[in-house]
Amino acid sequence: MRNVLIAALLFVLVTDVTAGSAADVGWPAYGGDAGGTRHSPLTRITPANVASLEVAWMFRTGELGQGVKDWRRSAFEATPILHDGTLYLTTSATDVVAVDAVTGQLRWRHDSESRKDLHYSDGVSRGVSLWVDPVSAAETTCHARIFAPTLDGRLLALDAKNGNPCLDFGENGAVDLLRDVRSQFEEGDEWRDYLVTSPPAILDGKVIVGSSVGDNRAVVEELGIVRAFDARSGKLVWSWDPIPRDASNPVFAEWDPQGVANASAANAWAPLSVDPQRHLVFVPTGSASPDFFGGERPGDNRWANSIVALDGETGSLRWGQQLVHHDLWDYDLASQPTLAKVEHEGRRIDAVIQATKTGFLYTFDRDSGEPLFPIEERPVPQ
Repeated sequence: MRNVLIAALLFVLVTDVTAGSAADVGWPAYGGDAGGTRHSPLTRITPANVASLEVAWMFRTGELGQGVKDWRRSAFEATPILHDGTLYLTTSATDVVAVDAVTGQLRWRHDSESRKDLHYSDGVSRGVSLWVDPVSAAETTCHARIFAPTLDGRLLALDAKNGNPCLDFGENGAVDLLRDVRSQFEEGDEWRDYLVTSPPAILDGKVIVGSSVGDNRAVVEELGIVRAFDARSGKLVWSWDPIPRDASNPVFAEWDPQGVANASAANAWAPLSVDPQRHLVFVPTGSASPDFFGGERPGDNRWANSIVALDGETGSLRWGQQLVHHDLWDYDLASQPTLAKVEHEGRRIDAVIQATKTGFLYTFDRDSGEPLFPIEERPVPQ
């Protein structure tokens, strides 16, 4: 049964529900919407009829054991997005697939040509993102674009209608994400440890990507920068490094000079969230390298293991909250931040909620970053 689930996309419906209702509502982003609420307004499925759910169709990606060189590191983890009656998803080897949401029939498939002769630290892909150009006509080529990161470090832009590359994006429809990240990959290497496994965020005509950096490999690894690219041209708009590299950065003084020079990663491998009204990007960061030894990086290591809010126009830091100081346990922030309204002290507050590997759920004011519930700091042995 496990093998079937890895290789197949299952779609279930209540037996008396017409498939068109789901297509009309849509699921335009990985988390349902830009804020990762995972909420659907559909009401036909209820506690009373959920037992009557049946499999409506099954679509197989055809990649079981054939996706990447080490298939044991490969798994199907994509959450499809639903737009205009079509489900869009990625396979474990980051081919991009469009499936009819009603019938489960293949509409198109784009071969990403990701290298399958390499060992990847994570042979998975969690899906794609959608951007609809607000100024072009619906019949225009690439009016609706599917953005898909690849295992071997590229960001693809495809026409949602047919899967053809959007040639005005980057170089012939792709941006090289290995550029300017201090890539440790050299020609002839069998391992690739810098990749993008989560779909990018979309905000104000920008495509915003984090990255996945393999653990336990070296002191000096790739940079965990977050980057925003123009959705039409693919040009870099801004980048933000969770580890300060410049003395003008307020947290630079917290780092040891040699430690900050070598420190790497602190990357955001989980999906990002955005608030279009506030033009904010919410980023959950991971641990800094080296992973399980902190002697090379004394101090709290901000902004590793943090939830941060970035200005969507400039990439500058609006606020940040570090949730694990000086991580030695691989306590990355591994889930997408959730944007929701929270009842607090008699008021409804726009909040950002962050789940963590430590088992704590943190809630912050979206504007100020102040915690809505007290966070107790306890001294621990150094």
